[in-house]
Amino acid sequence: MSYCLGIKTAAGLVMASDSRTSAGDQVSVCQKMYLFVKPGERVFVLVTSGSLSLSQSVVTLLDKDFEAGAGLAAAPTLYDAARVVGDTIRRVGEMDRQYLERDKFSFNVHFIMGGQIKGAEHDLYLIYPQGNPLRASTDAPFLQIGETKYGRPILDRGIKYDSTPLEVASKYALISIDSTMRSNMTVGPPVDMLLYKADSLKVTHHRRLVASDPDLKEIHTRWEQSLRRAVSELPPVQFEEVENEIEE
Repeated sequence: MSYCLGIKTAAGLVMASDSRTSAGDQVSVCQKMYLFVKPGERVFVLVTSGSLSLSQSVVTLLDKDFEAGAGLAAAPTLYDAARVVGDTIRRVGEMDRQYLERDKFSFNVHFIMGGQIKGAEHDLYLIYPQGNPLRASTDAPFLQIGETKYGRPILDRGIKYDSTPLEVASKYALISIDSTMRSNMTVGPPVDMLLYKADSLKVTHHRRLVASDPDLKEIHTRWEQSLRRAVSELPPVQFEEVENEIEE
């Protein structure tokens, strides 16, 4: 299982992914974040969950087209770029889906794509295995894929499109992933995080946090301490005292 997320605020984007992958009894580390960048012209950041073989096939085809000046390199809008990713998923589906499903394996691969093209606003899309895209909105300014349930509550409570600073959004993203790793052993470090400032059209803030990273450890420890302290400071729950009656 994986956990990846993207956050869109007025100031830019935050993208994050874990790196744990499993195939049968084998657990290993594999990159789930990919960059497609032409500085000053366009920036795309993709994170992925689902079948590793499928996601690698999709990314390989996207990269081949990008280097040739096609696909993501030629998309006129972010919506068109999301469609490029969706069409590439379908291309892989045409090659592999029937063989997977014949052997009782589902065609399972999801992508979140965040980015910006010069002259347009930054944006964020989720692309489904069928190839269709879903756009983040100001009312729902984050998207998740993979093991989403453990990391969603903090995002629901904290992320506001207009008022959450980008640096604060990155903290919410890291807490969301940390909460998921705490509750689900199939999600684990290293954690890849990228912060993209709107209209910069380049990547300047990208970091990989391994399990022993002191910043990751401190955020984990201080978040748990702060949570316990906040709960202890809440007003007590009021109960009515009831006399127990023994019925004969």
